[in-house]
Amino acid sequence: MREIKIGNIRIRGYAALAPMASVADRAYREMCKQYGCAYLTSEMISSKGLVYGDKKTPKLCRITPYERPMALQLFGEDPLYMAKAAEMLLRFSPDIIDVNMGCPVPKIVGNGAGSALMKNPRLAEKMVSEMVRAVDVPITVKLRSGWDEQSVNAVELSKRLEQAGAAAICVHARTKTQMYSGKADLEIIKKVKQSVKIPVIGNGDIKCGEDAQKMYSYTGCDLVAVGRASYGNPFVFAEINSYFEGKEFIAPTLEERLNAMRLHTEKIVEYKGERQGMKEARKNIAWYLKGLPGAAKLRNECGTLSALDELYDMIERILTNGEADEL
Repeated sequence: MREIKIGNIRIRGYAALAPMASVADRAYREMCKQYGCAYLTSEMISSKGLVYGDKKTPKLCRITPYERPMALQLFGEDPLYMAKAAEMLLRFSPDIIDVNMGCPVPKIVGNGAGSALMKNPRLAEKMVSEMVRAVDVPITVKLRSGWDEQSVNAVELSKRLEQAGAAAICVHARTKTQMYSGKADLEIIKKVKQSVKIPVIGNGDIKCGEDAQKMYSYTGCDLVAVGRASYGNPFVFAEINSYFEGKEFIAPTLEERLNAMRLHTEKIVEYKGERQGMKEARKNIAWYLKGLPGAAKLRNECGTLSALDELYDMIERILTNGEADEL
């Protein structure tokens, strides 16, 4: 079993779940954990939302024993607010606190947070330094290759963040301007790994065990993180684990996949109530249905689901009809 240590936290396994805003909530994380995910990170948490007492923000900070080891991820542009927010997170007992320097979304970047911090290494360094001083929990950073192709500075920034006290770096091997398009550049992860002594997590284009092996072999990274490949597919972690353990992975049957979809949706409803839960579950249901029997005909129906009974009816129809119509 592969093992890395971030600060005083031991992580055992082959693949982590990359932090994904508006996707990786408690239900999503638990599904990934169930299928063998080694390490989880929360959705993005606003540092100012915490400091100003926003009522919804604490809901993003809760960690269950089942989810550990787990990091809470903060975003913001002000080192003092980030340090104060890190202190406030301590009441939720995070194993690790992660800093988002990779989000490319305009509303985050426009305020100077997320990947905008890569354009200001001095500020990024000060932020990590203040947070490290404020708490005794390991501080890690998720960043990108750079802002654009002309300013790929992940290596330089990683060195500065290590000096500031960061306990690990996670590199999404795309620039901010790439968003999620094109291919991840493994070379930049390799260079970051060669330039720092702290653990490096590689992120980008990990869809199966072979992809994970390629990233480990080429970059020398300490752990890989799976993002979009887990959409409707928590089984990806079982597949990766099987690959490294030399075991045969048998892809889930239609019934097993629909079962996971049902369980995932029931978890969302349990944690958020049926009305809000079903609303948020629609995208997940559509992801689970991709490529499955009847998916094209059911795609529009996903957008109107408002009760668990409607989902149960849909599952029954899929299993009964046995249609084959891919998205």
